[in-house]
Amino acid sequence: MTGQVRTVDGRVAGRRGQATRQKLLDCLSEMLSSSPYRDVKVIDVARKAGTSPATFYQYFPDVEGAVLELAEEMANEGASLTALVEGRSWVGRTGAQTAEELVEGFLDFWRKNDAILRVVDLGAAEGDKRFYKIRMKILNSVTNSLTDAVKDLQAKGKVDKDVSPAAMAGSLVAMLAAVASHQKGFQTWGVKQAELKPNLALLVHLGITGKKPTK
Repeated sequence: MTGQVRTVDGRVAGRRGQATRQKLLDCLSEMLSSSPYRDVKVIDVARKAGTSPATFYQYFPDVEGAVLELAEEMANEGASLTALVEGRSWVGRTGAQTAEELVEGFLDFWRKNDAILRVVDLGAAEGDKRFYKIRMKILNSVTNSLTDAVKDLQAKGKVDKDVSPAAMAGSLVAMLAAVASHQKGFQTWGVKQAELKPNLALLVHLGITGKKPTK
């Protein structure tokens, strides 16, 4: 944990306080993986962490406040998704590999953070601007880089000038997010994980380059 950690009333938390705060966040994260967000109560998080509700309220105003902390941490990790696209080539076999690695990285990130992402999506859908900003921070890390990739291909005459880079990139990222959050649902359609990735990569490659990937 970097930087100063403060309590709700503005005091700087000591080492033990930081450890307690982190334990509360870890327990909350674990509970979100097995319980609906609305069912998670302060007393349950505190009990799981081996402390009291009063201690919880020293560090967070409520469960939602703690969830936002988790979401912010996740969004900062999500910034690393940029590396899957930024400066990568979309030409030839390298382009096919770029599409595959983007899809794999995106799906893996969503699986790893499934519980908190469900809460972020719920908050964003209900119009909570705090959750919406976090969701967009994650998606923008890929959207902006994909937009630049389409612009670069257009400048080289490899993509039609009529294509809107931002619209194409935004549509592909929205598709990736929807598929990533629905991964388990594909099984009910008889789609295996091993089949999902290459087909999703094909769609991404077609969207960015307008061509089927080179084998």
